[in-house]
Amino acid sequence: MTRAVIRHETWTLEPDREQDAVPVTYAMQCAVCEESSETAEDFAELQSWVLQHCGKNPSHHTFREVITRPWRTWRHG
Repeated sequence: MTRAVIRHETWTLEPDREQDAVPVTYAMQCAVCEESSETAEDFAELQSWVLQHCGKNPSHHTFREVITRPWRTWRHG
């Protein structure tokens, strides 16, 4: 006979803000042609890419912000 033990545990999911967490990074993607900028930790660096891209492609004026944010889980004692 097989027996199973089921234990209910409570977990929490939250952004990882620990000292050793990988940094949050940003990128911008053109919604017209889907070309993307490089990733950067500072969003201000991406503004230049957007302005240069729309300068070269005057009909490309819609963009997506792509955020990569580390998350972590932890179990309540």
